Amino acid sequence: MLKEVMKVLPDEEILYFGDTARVPYGGRTPNEIVRFNFEIMNFLVALGAKAVIMACGTSSAIAYPIIKEHYGVPVIPLIDLGAAAAVAASENKKVGVIATQATIDSSAYQRAIKKIDKDAKVSAAACPLFVPLIEGGFIEADETKRVASQYLKPLLKAGIDTLILGCTHYPHLIKTLREITGVSVKFIDPAREAAEEAKKILASTGMLNSRKTAAEKYKYYVTGSTAQFEDIGSRLLGRHIHSVKKVILPKGSGKPPAK
Repeated sequence: MLKEVMKVLPDEEILYFGDTARVPYGGRTPNEIVRFNFEIMNFLVALGAKAVIMACGTSSAIAYPIIKEHYGVPVIPLIDLGAAAAVAASENKKVGVIATQATIDSSAYQRAIKKIDKDAKVSAAACPLFVPLIEGGFIEADETKRVASQYLKPLLKAGIDTLILGCTHYPHLIKTLREITGVSVKFIDPAREAAEEAKKILASTGMLNSRKTAAEKYKYYVTGSTAQFEDIGSRLLGRHIHSVKKVILPKGSGKPPAK
């Protein structure tokens, strides 16, 4: 996600928050996910964020509908944008979705796609092993290819011609996924759609920064190990990450802000 934001919004100061101590969210309960997102939103808004991209498919599916009305800044989720892009791209109206267990169980993508095109056929698969394999550095490992093949098998059997990568980790597996699907299946990365939507919103509200900013315009905050984040993040982003700050979110902050 961050890589797409950097491309689309090169002049913006970016506050990146990684809840590294509590991920993956895919196996969390809905109540936990909502509480975590309130905590994170309150933290980012207090830092002066003018817009927030909810760069997590699970959070977008479960927390966004609940928290979206509680803040005076735009909150940009992934689900509707990814669904719209997939419906527009699909020629045979057969769309596949791969995401975390929580996102698939929520049926958020399925509902969003059907809302746009009631005749669309949606095939969905939870891929719980993808995130640990990616973060462990096993992106092109044989085991990852075997797991991916198993996850995608029912979707390909259903005849999908478009596949939504419903977790922001998954684009790192595009090469492996492409070997399995072949070139006939179009991939939809909701992260790219969200970055473009953020640019549109900032431009339409006069908040888009068109001036070159200082070199130190990316600030990173995590709840877990800073060293581990710098290592994994630098590998996945393809550039060195440094000056990461560890934060402890205040107890009791996982609720809507006071009016």
